[in-house]
Amino acid sequence: MQGAPTLRVEDDFAYLSTFLPAGWEAKAKELGALRRCRKVPDAATLLRVLLIHLAEGCSLRETAVRARHGGLVDLSDVAIMDRLRLSGEWFRWLAQQLLAPWLTPPARDLAGAARRVRLVDGSLVKEPGPTGSLWRLHYALQLPSLRADELRLTPAKGPDCGETFRRFAIRPGDLLLGDRGYGMAPGIAHVVAGGGDVLVRFGWHNLPLFEAPREAFDLFGRLRTLRGTALGDWPVSIEHEGACVRGRVCALKKSRQAAAGGRRRAREAARRHGNRVTPETLEAAGYVFVFTTLAVAALRPRQVLLGYRGRWQVELAFKRLKSLLGLGHPRKNDAQAAQAWLYGKLFVALLVETLMRAAESFSPWGYRLEPEARPQSQLVARDAVHAAPSPEHGEPVPEPPPGRRALGPDRLRSARDPEGTEPANGDVG
Repeated sequence: MQGAPTLRVEDDFAYLSTFLPAGWEAKAKELGALRRCRKVPDAATLLRVLLIHLAEGCSLRETAVRARHGGLVDLSDVAIMDRLRLSGEWFRWLAQQLLAPWLTPPARDLAGAARRVRLVDGSLVKEPGPTGSLWRLHYALQLPSLRADELRLTPAKGPDCGETFRRFAIRPGDLLLGDRGYGMAPGIAHVVAGGGDVLVRFGWHNLPLFEAPREAFDLFGRLRTLRGTALGDWPVSIEHEGACVRGRVCALKKSRQAAAGGRRRAREAARRHGNRVTPETLEAAGYVFVFTTLAVAALRPRQVLLGYRGRWQVELAFKRLKSLLGLGHPRKNDAQAAQAWLYGKLFVALLVETLMRAAESFSPWGYRLEPEARPQSQLVARDAVHAAPSPEHGEPVPEPPPGRRALGPDRLRSARDPEGTEPANGDVG
């Protein structure tokens, strides 16, 4: 009886490395992650060790044990922490390179000459062990560079621990993008008071809106006027502690399929929390509406919605991060280590997303083939006409043998790229 097949970790990592950006090993030295090769011989070994901690969620001590027993390196947990601390910029560069092809032009257009676009978010972080503490990590990433300019840890429970724009320092020219959790009047007023602007999605019941002093804005009444692909753009204001903040609500109607999916998710969320879903929530699930303090002259309604779509596509790329953040924990008393840990998690999340996208294109051998620098004539399949002369030279093109046909230009393109390209995600919300 034959034994069970052994796991070929080296082959798996060789496959994984094909998804990394060109020059990733040289960047490890350039950005200071691999200053000396005394115990860690190369960038590939360093990455494999750090992925045990970042992707597997192992503690630093367990990472050291696994690396030693796996024949990778013999490092202490303190030494691995030092390596991680030095790898922050390397992981940031890797994550940025993986994300760059996904950023749409509208997302880039948000970044004006005097504007710092910041994606803010928060997620729970649990320390290992049955009695591990639960924390909430608040972070701000600049787009499109993915540079983290602010990190903060707070207890997950207790007063003043939720997600809000007030967690972040604001400077004039900032544009903060956030999801529904940030669509609250106190946080928006905080950004405006600091000289910044917001582009944020909001819940229909969480942000009281006014269209005139003491006259409530009828959100659902305006949403019901939208037909087809028409865009809504209505001036509104919000009030907080006696201050009035002027802005706009930009909205559009979802497709029938997207609206059905939104209502299904709303029912599932209410069922998980033991609540009954309200008719207003089901109706709101049929639209995408955002609030922004940017004037129409700065950003037209289409640009506002496409800009939020760019933010949403980034969020889709980070959705793996939401679960990955629960594995392992950052050093709360070391800002450099916490930032390197976050960059490493972002890199892992984007790498997982890249692998998921690649899996959608089936190949019988299970992985993609790297392009080869070969003459164009060698790319023609055997079933194509052999040495077919060009009609431009006045010679007739012979007919292919029975049962076979020549590959035209379009089919040649398919032969060069058997996996094809992915369609763009057209859902704004």
